[in-house]
Amino acid sequence: MSDPTEANGTAGAGGGAAGSGGGDAGGRRVRVVLVDDHRMFRTGVQAEIGRTEETGVEVVGEAADVDQAVTVITATRPEVVLLDVHLPGGGGVEVLRRCSALTADAEQPVRFLALSVSDAAEDVIGVIRGGARGYVTKTITGSDLVDSVFRVQEGDAVFSPRLAGFVLDAFASTDAPPVDEDLDRLTQREREVLRLIARGYAYKEIAKQLYISVKTVESHVSAVLRKLQLSNRHELTRWATARRLV
Repeated sequence: MSDPTEANGTAGAGGGAAGSGGGDAGGRRVRVVLVDDHRMFRTGVQAEIGRTEETGVEVVGEAADVDQAVTVITATRPEVVLLDVHLPGGGGVEVLRRCSALTADAEQPVRFLALSVSDAAEDVIGVIRGGARGYVTKTITGSDLVDSVFRVQEGDAVFSPRLAGFVLDAFASTDAPPVDEDLDRLTQREREVLRLIARGYAYKEIAKQLYISVKTVESHVSAVLRKLQLSNRHELTRWATARRLV
């Protein structure tokens, strides 16, 4: 696991639209911290949106787990944090909890935008309840991500298509969601693998999407089957479908 690192961009003036992902940034600037436990993904995001002269986005720090995230965010005080939902040490919700004083700062608020492979309602609702200003999935394009970062900096709420409905439904209801003890036995990563298996993904496809090895996928599937007392992926799919997790 990597240590927190700072990656300073250069600031300069230009005349294009910041959300375009190309050209110069029209003079707008936003300081961003990337929080994700996959180094390759952070590197890709940095390369895609961190060209400050073109995008206006200056990546001032990175972190791979909850403790690193809190340290880097506190030290750099970025305007926006791109936050993965599933992180070692407690997940994105724990980062939000420990940074609540920064998000509540009226003069210099740190705003959070969740960026995750998961499109599960429970993940979306969890981080929004925790204080994130939006939630986009990792299928987002670089130009749309730049636009989303600037919108969150300005105080807007930003969601990938269809995810906003989860939030509206959740906050429209006064009833707390029921606790699923079986589901609670699984780690966040195991839940991700469970959903992808239930959707018919092959192990290689899951490994590619989650930036993990095929062997790790197999290990997670075995753990899920054991914890849920299921025999094979067909039973797992039925189990997930019955709980509307697919």
